[in-house]
Amino acid sequence: MPGTGAYLVVGAIAAVTTFLTTPLVGWLARRMGWVVEPDDRRIHKVATPDVGGIAMFIGFLVAFAAARLMDTFDPLFAGFSEPRGVLFAATVIFAVGFIDDIHEISAPAKVVGTVLAGVVLVVYGVTMFYFRVPFLDVYILSDDWVPLITVVWLLGMTNAINLIDGLDGLAAGIVAIGAGAFFLYSQHLADMPGMLTPPNIGPLVAILAVGICVGFLPHNFNPARIFMGDGGALLLGLLMAVSTSVVGGRADPNAEPVLGQTYFFLAPLFIPLFILGVPILDTLFAIVRRAARRQGVASADKGHLHHRLMEMGHGQRRSVLILWTWTALLSAFVLYPVFTGSGVSYIPIGAAMLGLVLYTVLHPQIRRRRT
Repeated sequence: MPGTGAYLVVGAIAAVTTFLTTPLVGWLARRMGWVVEPDDRRIHKVATPDVGGIAMFIGFLVAFAAARLMDTFDPLFAGFSEPRGVLFAATVIFAVGFIDDIHEISAPAKVVGTVLAGVVLVVYGVTMFYFRVPFLDVYILSDDWVPLITVVWLLGMTNAINLIDGLDGLAAGIVAIGAGAFFLYSQHLADMPGMLTPPNIGPLVAILAVGICVGFLPHNFNPARIFMGDGGALLLGLLMAVSTSVVGGRADPNAEPVLGQTYFFLAPLFIPLFILGVPILDTLFAIVRRAARRQGVASADKGHLHHRLMEMGHGQRRSVLILWTWTALLSAFVLYPVFTGSGVSYIPIGAAMLGLVLYTVLHPQIRRRRT
């Protein structure tokens, strides 16, 4: 596997390219009328370009090409189909999101486009090998189950990122923190003999996600001059889905672990879920909330975690910083035993406590009681 320095160079290329390209995309969007107007559902007050995903996609392409030209990544690209699968799937899902940004399409059409991107991943072998059921067993996925698991995982990740993209800088910051934490985990796993068989594209995809988010954030933080739109959100969802699945779904449960078999039996499943705990929790709340109201899952509302924080009296920046902090805390919580070897007996109880605190702090009745 390439060294950490090589990955950081690729991430820096993605960040710089995205940062420099975003103002040009904003100028083009205003010329073409690709802006979103303020309304009752949105927080912003002025017409703002919503196709920042173009700059993120360009940053992804340039950094991806740079990695291909670096000798240290030759084992990953030479005679290996998965990089092409990631490239083609990213192109498909970005195109779906971009079309929705400039000409709104139906929710079923977006689902079809996401499924198509998932099929591309399956065709090129960008899939899990194992699927872990907590405290039960590890299952080797058969050819019949691989397409379904890949598509469901992709749908879950893309919808989670898309749903939290409601405040300036929220989605980009959370993905940058989460992808960065997962990159560190995947690098540590790769350094352990027998745990992660090279070549593995997961760390490269994770650092690409970090780079394009870091480059986009200066233009997207409050007050945002441009939004990533569905093109950017779906692209980030795909990158997170790929990195988590090809690392978490390929860590060999039969290898001799350093920190204990039990931990590495569960960690590849738990770590992605906890690192992306904020968007996943928000998605679950949205599904339950809309089902209780007999609304469609894709229906827009103001019941998300960030909206509730604002209803409690936090402004946009403070709400975003609170949710960034929760993502960082959850990431640190699950990565601590990985790097310290201190054992993990506290994880189930601590995870339940964190979930309870998060739910209690953000519960909508808090504001009503204060009033």
